[in-house]
Amino acid sequence: MTDSPTSFLHRPGKSSLAYFRLEGESPGLMFLGGFRSDMSGTKASALEAHCRKVGRAYVRFDYGGHGESSGKFEDGTIGEWAADALAILDGVAQGPQVLVGSSMGGWMMLLASLARPERVVGLVGVASGPDFTADFKKNRLTEEMQKELDERGYVLHPPNIWEEPYPITRKLLDEGESHLLLQGEVDVTCPVRLIHGMRDETVLWETSLKLSRVLKSDDVCLTLVKDGGHRFSRDQDIELIIRAAEELAGE
Repeated sequence: MTDSPTSFLHRPGKSSLAYFRLEGESPGLMFLGGFRSDMSGTKASALEAHCRKVGRAYVRFDYGGHGESSGKFEDGTIGEWAADALAILDGVAQGPQVLVGSSMGGWMMLLASLARPERVVGLVGVASGPDFTADFKKNRLTEEMQKELDERGYVLHPPNIWEEPYPITRKLLDEGESHLLLQGEVDVTCPVRLIHGMRDETVLWETSLKLSRVLKSDDVCLTLVKDGGHRFSRDQDIELIIRAAEELAGE
């Protein structure tokens, strides 16, 4: 990770968002991290190092309740985190942008593109996880967990001793219903590059395949990496991400 100074976007009545901006050539790259991730991760830092090397503008940030941003994680929702991404796009990033979204960030980049199509010239989704709240409710929410949600408004996940559990709130799951995308055509018309590891057990690669089919854009390419996992942070993985982002930034 590069030792970069953090700035904050202060908003009355809302979370102060931590971000880093690198000045450079346009279109810029903007990284949107995943659920419970922050802007200090491997992919975000590697993209910054690349942009420094080639002189391209770059922005990375933390959603409210994540990383260095203010707020509580358990108070967050899909809509609020999407609004955070738009606040950074509107108030920090300058000019046209290629959005690079990882996991939940893949959902965020789609929502941002729908809201600001004039600002977004390309999307790179890495293990994109649109509609993961609906998937959680359908495939991971047991009867016992549903009872906990009904009784106290949240459930701790994952329920095992190997990982530190974190709260999944009923508010998060219910509010996510208003942002679902995979049920019909998604009115994104810019070029899109989707990359997904076939050994990803957190977001199945079939999600990216389905996404590629519902996007309105005709310029959509899906790359499946047979031995790739969800983190997708190996050197060869990073190279794929950078290559895809530069392809779109150069168009």
